[in-house]
Amino acid sequence: MTDTHLGQPTVDIFAATIAAAIGSWHLVGSGDKHAVDAAAVDAMRASLRAANFGGVVVIGEGEKDEAPMLFTGEIIGSGQPLEWDIAVDPIDGTALAAEGVPGAVSVMAACPRGGMMSAPEVFYMQKIVTGPAGRDLLDLDYSPEQNMELLAEALGKPVSMLNVAVIDKGRNRDLIARVQDFGANWVRFAEGDVAMAVAAAVGDVGVDMLMGIGGNPEGVVTACAVQALGGFMQGRLMPLSPDEMSHALAAGYDVERKYDLEDLASGERFIFVLTGLTDGLLTAGIREVDDEMHLQSFVLDSDFGEPRLLEVRIPR
Repeated sequence: MTDTHLGQPTVDIFAATIAAAIGSWHLVGSGDKHAVDAAAVDAMRASLRAANFGGVVVIGEGEKDEAPMLFTGEIIGSGQPLEWDIAVDPIDGTALAAEGVPGAVSVMAACPRGGMMSAPEVFYMQKIVTGPAGRDLLDLDYSPEQNMELLAEALGKPVSMLNVAVIDKGRNRDLIARVQDFGANWVRFAEGDVAMAVAAAVGDVGVDMLMGIGGNPEGVVTACAVQALGGFMQGRLMPLSPDEMSHALAAGYDVERKYDLEDLASGERFIFVLTGLTDGLLTAGIREVDDEMHLQSFVLDSDFGEPRLLEVRIPR
């Protein structure tokens, strides 16, 4: 491992994503995404038993009755002051991992207690994410074409060289067509909402912007990374069924509201760790080399400045 001076709780979060990746590695390519996810959750939770910080899982694997491990509301760090909101996604891209294809990662994020937005009644969020160039420039209320044109101009490139990621789902069909008709390059992906959005915020790994409707919990996880990177993000809750809309309104959410980055994740410090399970834009996937497993982790901590790419070697 290189550059291990991470501080708490980053070191424990880092260790938990490593544990989740290793714990599920034997199931990569198995075709069973539920088994992959269960193995990752079990391994992440076991690692967090030794955590030297106190936090509450705000974005987890579901409500307590639905998910026995890392449920929403679970406390991390027994006996520690509860100073952190925690978001976990033991495997972002479970289907990708099950198929053994690129893009599967283990993710965990944190910000000070009370800083993470939680809207568990709504599964989806309309998002726009870019690097720092998009700040004070783009807006979710603008048309996709206007946002693409403004960002291309800010980046000093023609729209034809702008790389726009939109998750390949039916709910985004019109947006995908508009991106292509406007002349930008559509970066297609079927899963891995968090990793692709963070790649857009990093800005120099082949994605300039993410737009479209993706996961709401994944949006909050992403917001922690975007805060640490100094990037731009806005979101809007998007109930996609009558039942979901009914639950959202009953919970008091304004489904017309545009959430800025500070609404999604706020505080004085932001931590985000992504560990590769299979190859991706931010990290390589796990490699088996002789008697070792080689892993890469993309680590963000707003207290420590620039992103770090950590290399880990663990005996098999």
